Amino acid sequence: MTCWYEGPLAAFDTETTGVDVEGDRIVSAALVVQDAAGGRFRATRWLVNPGVPVPAGATEVHGLTDEHLQRYGRWPAPVMEEVARALAEQCAAHRPLVIMNAPFDLTMLDRELRRHRASSLSRYLEARPLHVVDPRVLDKHLDRYRKGRRTLTDLCAHYGVELDGAHDAVADATASLQLVRAVGKRFPARLAHLSPAELHTLQAVWHAAQARGLQAWFARNGSDEAVDPAWPLRPELRAQAA
Repeated sequence: MTCWYEGPLAAFDTETTGVDVEGDRIVSAALVVQDAAGGRFRATRWLVNPGVPVPAGATEVHGLTDEHLQRYGRWPAPVMEEVARALAEQCAAHRPLVIMNAPFDLTMLDRELRRHRASSLSRYLEARPLHVVDPRVLDKHLDRYRKGRRTLTDLCAHYGVELDGAHDAVADATASLQLVRAVGKRFPARLAHLSPAELHTLQAVWHAAQARGLQAWFARNGSDEAVDPAWPLRPELRAQAA
């Protein structure tokens, strides 16, 4: 029987104007689908004119300038609709959705939907099962005592996954998908018996524990930086306040 990390997977990634999920904007997004390990990748890419200036620091990361986005990007409202529907289609097809650092990308999409569509990601997903696989959460849980950074670039190097063109949405999504397959092969005894639904639930628990550990580390080092334990989507700030 084929285990989940050898079967159909989809991967999602965004590039943005910054790292503030409440205020920054998506400038590009990608969805990459692979029906089986070793199979062909099918990629859909969206380019967005965010309607706000792109900071120089963000352009240095992903290479997308104001001029390029104004010329080739589409307005956010129809793009966010298409992206949300595309993710919902993957969920309806019962494909696990690979997202590196899922709370960032999914929350960015949710806030863009609220901003431009007066909607939310949950409304598009409705009763469709969302089964996210986050290689960052998996690696931190399965190999928790390994020293070093755990960015996508670092994890790809550690697991022997090729990352060609980091900070391009298609390249990052493709690498994340391959990375999850590599993690599964590295730790089959701990992952192969789990269903995508079971793994999704466990990752929420693992991420919360990881967030508490990081929060404690910040406190010991005199930092008041807050670490959100929510996974894979951060609640809206107004909902948190209520």
